[in-house]
Amino acid sequence: MYSGAAAAAGPPRRDFISVTLGPEEAVGVGGYNNSKAWRRRSCWRKWKQLSRLQRSVILFLFAFLAVCGVISYTSMGEAWKSITNKSLDEQRTEQEIPGLKLANPAVLPAPQKADANHGDYPELSLQKPPKPPHVRRGPSNLQIKAPRRDTRPKTRHDTIRAVEELVEADKVEKTEKSIISWRGAVIEPDQSTEPPSTKIKEPEKPSSVEAEDQKEPVPINERQLAVIEAFRHAWKGYKDFAWGHDELKPLSKSYSEWFGLGLTLIDALDTMWILGLKEEFEEARKWVANDLVFDKNVDVNLFESTIRILGGLLSTYHLSGDSLFLEKAKDIGNRLMPAFKTPSKIPYSDVNIGRGTAHPPRWTSDSTVAEVTSIQLEFRELSRLTGDEKFQKAVDEVMKHVHTLSGKNDGLVPMFINTNSGQFTHLGVYTLGARADSYYEYLLKQWIQGGKKENELLEDYMRAIEGVKKHLLQRSEPKKLTFVGELAHGHFSAKMDHLVCFLPGTLALGAHNGLAADHMKLAEALIETCYQMYAQVETGLSPEIVHFNLHAQKGHKDVEIKPADRHNLLRPETVESLFYMYRFTGNKKYQDWGWEILQNFNRYTRVPTGGYTSINNVQNPSNPEPRDKMESFFLGETLKYMFLLFSDDIDLINLDKYVFNTEAHPLPIWVPA
Repeated sequence: MYSGAAAAAGPPRRDFISVTLGPEEAVGVGGYNNSKAWRRRSCWRKWKQLSRLQRSVILFLFAFLAVCGVISYTSMGEAWKSITNKSLDEQRTEQEIPGLKLANPAVLPAPQKADANHGDYPELSLQKPPKPPHVRRGPSNLQIKAPRRDTRPKTRHDTIRAVEELVEADKVEKTEKSIISWRGAVIEPDQSTEPPSTKIKEPEKPSSVEAEDQKEPVPINERQLAVIEAFRHAWKGYKDFAWGHDELKPLSKSYSEWFGLGLTLIDALDTMWILGLKEEFEEARKWVANDLVFDKNVDVNLFESTIRILGGLLSTYHLSGDSLFLEKAKDIGNRLMPAFKTPSKIPYSDVNIGRGTAHPPRWTSDSTVAEVTSIQLEFRELSRLTGDEKFQKAVDEVMKHVHTLSGKNDGLVPMFINTNSGQFTHLGVYTLGARADSYYEYLLKQWIQGGKKENELLEDYMRAIEGVKKHLLQRSEPKKLTFVGELAHGHFSAKMDHLVCFLPGTLALGAHNGLAADHMKLAEALIETCYQMYAQVETGLSPEIVHFNLHAQKGHKDVEIKPADRHNLLRPETVESLFYMYRFTGNKKYQDWGWEILQNFNRYTRVPTGGYTSINNVQNPSNPEPRDKMESFFLGETLKYMFLLFSDDIDLINLDKYVFNTEAHPLPIWVPA
């Protein structure tokens, strides 16, 4: 405070603060220079000046942001890992199978398979023959109630039209993917991005369409009429002398039993539908409804009963829409399941369908590879229709197991597999004939049936064809016919079963579905050989087995026949391949070759009182030595393929919509659910 005395004392005194600077501070080196150390000390002083509450709030916010960051990183990491893995898978598949194309749409909803290999496929165009007008062949006036809301009788045309509607609907949602496959062929799938799964959502049933939407039918030609006449003649013998039994013995006017389940009748059901034989079909349907009983104490062969009975019932259900056949198919399918109760899951060959027991043959614990790998089309379709995944699961396990086995030779498999160990036996012997043939056929056809998604099947098929080219293909003399021989412990045999004549058709089917173009070239060469197996024989009918001459000899043909091999069982394989070749190429010579074969069947195997018979000697036109047996597959396969071969209507069992099982029973190709 000031006082008057203080004011009078003199002028005010000024206070000063003296600061001494060191040499470094004087030049500014140690002052504020924005260094990291200075900033850290400054931030720390500011942090210490904050209250405890403020510091706690800031620490909480930092902790919260850290937790959010960890969660975000985890979710983003999974997505990135999925993308990376997909990219790696695509690169791996590109390296494994360079070279395929897929262009044909699938038809019916497919079960989704969780662990199926799945790839992407680049687009490649596929040349197809022009599409002629549609034909209606089914028995249109049958009083068959369809399993859905439509109670009017269904024709074969109804089913196909409904299928076309499904295809059109599928095109709207279809997404395209791409993958490079085996050695330069490109595959273009028509399916969704989801892999197949064994979970079946609901049973599938044929759809119906209105009659006014039907296309004009294609007239039946003279050759088709000849097939119808042959079928009716064979059916007359069966009806008169073997009705309800397995096989006709036309000479003795009696029958033989194998399983006692009306094999010939069931095998012929879809043939009658396709040929338009409505009266015969209705008669057979009544027998199925009233007399076909599976609760019998009888052993049946798993493979034969699957392809003939289960396949025949499923096919007839799809063509007719009659749920009777699906119910019978479910019954026999369930009764065959005990065959899969083995230590290895490789099924036994024989099942007692009444007792629910199964066993291998009496003399061995082996099953044949063809038998255990040629039941898949039928059981997979049964799962799709019923919604019960157990059927597909059982047969898929077999294929996955065989896929992993050692003992193959460039994709070629031995003929036998042990039901206890699950391993191949009798190693070193490779053939495309009996005991192995349909393994290769079903690799391709399962891949097609499932919508071209299951790449393990495709890879095994493509490798096997490469193995055939490498180890089994040779050319004969003097006509240089390309044929498929056999390999036994490194030694080549020029032996070829008539059964191998399935291969040209299978190769052509693969090429039609986008596989390598050289498959079609090989098919053309092999079907010429199969035709020569007929043309070079005195009766114009092929023997069961031929041997080819590898060295030119004066006076010798390409084909040699041993006495034990000169029988003919009315087999369908060559006619089957002629059908595929004509359907995909339009070359009329294949129809002409088939017509020659039909005429020779009529000339040497027809029995005047009804039926056709196998013969013992194709080299003796004056006495072919009839065997007094008409195999069920003559009606189920041979005459069916003849009728289709002579048709110019590609919608008569359209091969972009159906796949034939190994007994010629057409089953629908799946589309994604």
